[in-house]
Amino acid sequence: MALPIPNFSLRQFNTFGLQVSCRQYLPFHSAEELTAALALEDVIKSPKMILGGGSNVLFLSDYSGIILHNQIQYIREISREEDTVLIQAGAGTGWNELVNYCVEKEYYGIENLALIPGTCGAAPIQNIGAYGTELKSVFESAEALNLETLEIETFDHEACRFGYRNSFFKQEGKGKYCILSITLRLHLVAQLTINYSALREELEKSGIKNPDIRDIRDTVVRIRSSKLPNPAEIGNAGSFFKNPEIPEAQFERLIQEFPGIVSYPTAPGFRKLAAGWLIEQAGWKGFREGAIGVHAKQALVLVNYGAGKGSDIAALARKIQDSIKEKFGVELEAEVNFLEG
Repeated sequence: MALPIPNFSLRQFNTFGLQVSCRQYLPFHSAEELTAALALEDVIKSPKMILGGGSNVLFLSDYSGIILHNQIQYIREISREEDTVLIQAGAGTGWNELVNYCVEKEYYGIENLALIPGTCGAAPIQNIGAYGTELKSVFESAEALNLETLEIETFDHEACRFGYRNSFFKQEGKGKYCILSITLRLHLVAQLTINYSALREELEKSGIKNPDIRDIRDTVVRIRSSKLPNPAEIGNAGSFFKNPEIPEAQFERLIQEFPGIVSYPTAPGFRKLAAGWLIEQAGWKGFREGAIGVHAKQALVLVNYGAGKGSDIAALARKIQDSIKEKFGVELEAEVNFLEG
């Protein structure tokens, strides 16, 4: 195991590209290395955070503790049944790397989740989803290290308690576990999800009548690339806010005042609103203040144009939340995790 690196810049390890640093930085490549790191005296006594791809975190300042960086990277086939295959990936593996691997192998189930930033370890924490697919639909299990007992525990679908962009690891288990690997059950026979309107429209626009798994992946990549800025070019964390879910009665009142409001059916008695539409209607799309702002093509995305500060992005997020509450009476919840030093 390597020794901790002092005063380490985290700019390349957060997709906002914020110029922040941590007091010490220590990568790990296995459960054994993580366990050894957690036994170090300085690590025991210091504030610490386990970092993945840095795509869902907003550093509000330099971090005064130790960053333990998950670098457990591999993809392997566990077993096959008649028409399914179990694929395991190390938590530090890039999520899009796993998607591309499965598409090339023609393992069906996650092609709609192409180009989502972050690592495989973050996928079950967020229950990532896009274009009609959520991780929970293919999730089999996850291995995680209990940071208190240092025992490896296995979490099945039920134990993860998946919700909309939510899971056990964001609630009761937050800060108590480090995910080491995930296992997905994918299909060996074509099962494509093309009922999401934006995806279906783009396929029709491209003249693709009978799409295969690569067509779906490539179409999703085209849509996301046209709407979302590349973090390598403009710092961002993708969608900053969740789509809010409101009671049907509240939705009926809103649609009377805002007939064009964009919504989706969800659990019985509830309706999910498009947060991007709300933010755009409130006049924030394309807003810029110094080095930070709201992306001109997608109002859900807050951006750092180069020298922005995390605290400024957080302040902008609060202003947006306040304006949506005032205009629509709807609470917006951030998807991104705020981290203070």
